[in-house]
Amino acid sequence: MSEQKASCQTRKAYKTDVSDAEWVLIGGLIPPAVAKTGCDPTDLREVFNTIRYQNHTGCQWDMLPHDLSAKSTAYDYYKTWQDNGVWELILDTLRGKIRSVTPRVEAKHHETPAGEAKTAETSRVETQADETPAGEAKVEETPRVAAKREETPSFVIMDSQSVKTTEVGGEQRGYDGGKKVKGRKRHIAVDTLGLLCAVVVTAANVSDGRGACQLLDHMTSERFPRLKGGCGDGRYNEKCLIAKTEQRGLTWEVKSRPPGSKGFVLLKKRWIVERTFAWLGFNRRLSKDYERRVESSEARVRIAAIGMMLKRLTKKA
Repeated sequence: MSEQKASCQTRKAYKTDVSDAEWVLIGGLIPPAVAKTGCDPTDLREVFNTIRYQNHTGCQWDMLPHDLSAKSTAYDYYKTWQDNGVWELILDTLRGKIRSVTPRVEAKHHETPAGEAKTAETSRVETQADETPAGEAKVEETPRVAAKREETPSFVIMDSQSVKTTEVGGEQRGYDGGKKVKGRKRHIAVDTLGLLCAVVVTAANVSDGRGACQLLDHMTSERFPRLKGGCGDGRYNEKCLIAKTEQRGLTWEVKSRPPGSKGFVLLKKRWIVERTFAWLGFNRRLSKDYERRVESSEARVRIAAIGMMLKRLTKKA
């Protein structure tokens, strides 16, 4: 009997199984399976189903259901795809597809042709529109037009999340005095749609500014040629980050809470990255940091983001 005991066609489907439409989007991005003498070819779709099942449910490698791929097979491909950058390739490809099919709504501006002065009637209509009494709805509204969105973003929002680690051990662990959490810190950058652009995992005692510098190192000009700026909260006002943005020629905004504010305050653009963390939280593997190496921790965040993007591309929002 081959090591690949079952496939998604011969067993009862799990909720985390990729659909045919989802597999069409990512199947061509995954390298071919490694041939094994005396064994049937490995079903890469089933391997992906196994990794996605584990990411969503949070179970250990030894506790994987027996009708999925074997632990040794799934882990070998998970590690290989992590080392070869396959997870990053899938993430970048899906993000570009979502951005391409999601138009940006903009206000349509009525421009007077060059060299043509405004008529008295046009000026009178504009004046009346500006002088509309408070409480009365304007008769005419500025029409909205849909502009095409580029595949790579020009603006990103950054934030961090401190999470506890377990007794598994491993590298990069520290204590976040602000959050009072002993473990690791996830630094992420998202675009204005909330789609993951980059992730870096460090010890929890690493400041947000230094984590943002590492994010910018991952977001090279080759991968993000249109990147012009970004923003973060008050903790992203460090000298090292300011120097890094000046070196890259990027603009940087610090979105701080209004002075004297109490409780929850909705900050423009900042809520987008908070929503992304909430989306990632649906994957129980991310409830803590269970990984020995930070590279594996980063891969887990990418896998969670890939699952969200696949749903967004194949199901009606």
